[in-house]
Amino acid sequence: MPTVKANGLTINFDEQGSGEPLLLIPYLAADHACYAFQVAEYSKHFTCISLDLRGAGETDKPEGSYSTELFADDVAAFMQALGIQKAHVSGLSLGAATGMWLAVKYPGRVKSLSLHAAWIKTDYFLQTVVGSWQVLAKALGSVHETIIQGIFPWCLTPELYAAKPEFIGSLMDFVRSRPAQPLAAFIQQSNAVLAHDLEAQLGRITAPTQITCGRRDLLCSTRFAEPIHHSIPGSEVVVFEGCTHAPIYEKVEEFNQKTLEFLKRHAG
Repeated sequence: MPTVKANGLTINFDEQGSGEPLLLIPYLAADHACYAFQVAEYSKHFTCISLDLRGAGETDKPEGSYSTELFADDVAAFMQALGIQKAHVSGLSLGAATGMWLAVKYPGRVKSLSLHAAWIKTDYFLQTVVGSWQVLAKALGSVHETIIQGIFPWCLTPELYAAKPEFIGSLMDFVRSRPAQPLAAFIQQSNAVLAHDLEAQLGRITAPTQITCGRRDLLCSTRFAEPIHHSIPGSEVVVFEGCTHAPIYEKVEEFNQKTLEFLKRHAG
């Protein structure tokens, strides 16, 4: 896989397709491959550039405090190092939080902004859930097993577990096949989730923005989607029915269709 030096890090990334650059930012504990179901379609229309954030995948995992704002600084430096002046920016959960900071601090870099399962400021409910993931990770000593046993049930519906256990099993196998995230790096990344607060900055986003969430998502529900929508002029909201936190896996075809429609409208 190619790497680039940016903001004091060696950042690992993948590039596929052709057309305008589309930057895909992973969620908590994930590497660039988490968007495999999207890149297969997106790359027919865009140059998809998926990176591993600080602390995950094969990107460096330095000690010290991480924040969603720091991740955005890393991404901006990454774009500079690759000579990407402007890109469509897409992210889910932690990736969306990073994308929001990127659009706030580096507006000239963002051609369009796709925010999937985003949140404005970590509330007490999110603190409780993410804190429980940290406890489980320390107890299990494995980030992979924490994702599978503790995080997946928040991201996929009970109906999907019941109807397609083999698909759930394939997602579990996929997680276990990826580079293992050290426990310390998971704690640093999840601390960035706990500290996320963009409330005072949200109105500074000017890029064309699509906001999506799953109707049954408890983590980043419509309690966040609507205020984000009202704070970003001209933004649009798409709610995926019958999904929780990860429509990218549960409603792949619909997710790809709705998000590609937005991206293609703002290309060219």
